[in-house]
Amino acid sequence: MKVSKVVLAYSGGLDTSIIIPWLKEKYGCEVIAYAADVGQGEELEPLHEKAIKTGASKIYIEDLRKEFVTDYIFPMLKSGAVYEGKYLMGTSIARPLIAKKQIEIAEREGAEAVVHGCTGKGNDQVRFELTFRALNPKIKIIAPWREWSIRSRQEEIDYALEHGIDIPVTKEKPYSMDRNLWHISYEGGILEDPWQAPDEKMFMLTVAPEKAPDTPEYIELGFEQGIPITINGQSYDPVALIEHLNILGGKHGIGRTDIVENRLVGMKSRGVYETPGGTILYTAHKELEYLTLERETMHYKELISSKYAELVYYGLWFSPLKKALDAFIDETQKQVTGTIKLKLWKGHCIPIGRKSPFSLYQEDLATFEADEVYNQKDAEGFIKLFGLPQQIWNKVNKP
Repeated sequence: MKVSKVVLAYSGGLDTSIIIPWLKEKYGCEVIAYAADVGQGEELEPLHEKAIKTGASKIYIEDLRKEFVTDYIFPMLKSGAVYEGKYLMGTSIARPLIAKKQIEIAEREGAEAVVHGCTGKGNDQVRFELTFRALNPKIKIIAPWREWSIRSRQEEIDYALEHGIDIPVTKEKPYSMDRNLWHISYEGGILEDPWQAPDEKMFMLTVAPEKAPDTPEYIELGFEQGIPITINGQSYDPVALIEHLNILGGKHGIGRTDIVENRLVGMKSRGVYETPGGTILYTAHKELEYLTLERETMHYKELISSKYAELVYYGLWFSPLKKALDAFIDETQKQVTGTIKLKLWKGHCIPIGRKSPFSLYQEDLATFEADEVYNQKDAEGFIKLFGLPQQIWNKVNKP
């Protein structure tokens, strides 16, 4: 492949730190580094100096936090998508946005190729490349992990040391971490043994639940059409809202997940995640749907949520099916407006109150006390008709 200029998705982590000199050696091309600010915080500060020092001609650092929340996190939240019942997909949901902006920069710079540092065993290579191909099918894609002779994280570390590159991991602490506004993920090292418990010192966003405050904290989250707007009656912009909930959730040890998940590429992998604010939001949003969605719509949306989670996890964010599901989900969210009261305590996020102007809960119908709106005798005919198909089948097929 002949290329003179490439744009590299650059995080400053182990993989992308060694990719810059490798690209220059392998292709003799100009390397433009690109880092997406999706809420990594202080991790971004040294990237400019580090990228230039390791051979990049320039670096773009794009603040994508608001777009990340409004156009990616909130649609996923409204969908209720959770991969395999546990994973809130903090890494998965960021990849299409990062790749989309990378394509825009490549087109602006006249680069012939885009480069990612994803391994040939991981999901992220699929997520990046499906987005690249959806938005610019003609652009060349370079994936060093599928080309170079390096075969392990230890060999990467050796390569970095040989080339004088500062790296954020060591042989004593070989975790692979991915951080953004929504979560932190941890893979590798001792976590590759599914029997081995994570080292408590590894966690960065949450305290251990047993060390969380003994006194519970109560908060109220306000939603409008499925979108979180307020905390305790105070309005927040989207980024600040998640940042504040991360602090609250982290303080109370909320949002840790340890899962052996099924990767898209066919193998199982063990990941540990911290998603404190996201866990609070998912809990509150679901509780509000219990109150405001009609039964058949709610039950069907649960089927949609599972499929939506697969689309996010598989990197199919720009697929026609995902677009169609968004239309359905947005229709369901028109009455998902109201307030949920939550109790935060030692790793638990417990809904204890809910109210909505669109509440479908009618006390005069649900009461166990005397009422004048529900004739209990009507239930007899309903039961007979509802069970009629089963009754006939058993009569005909009686042994």
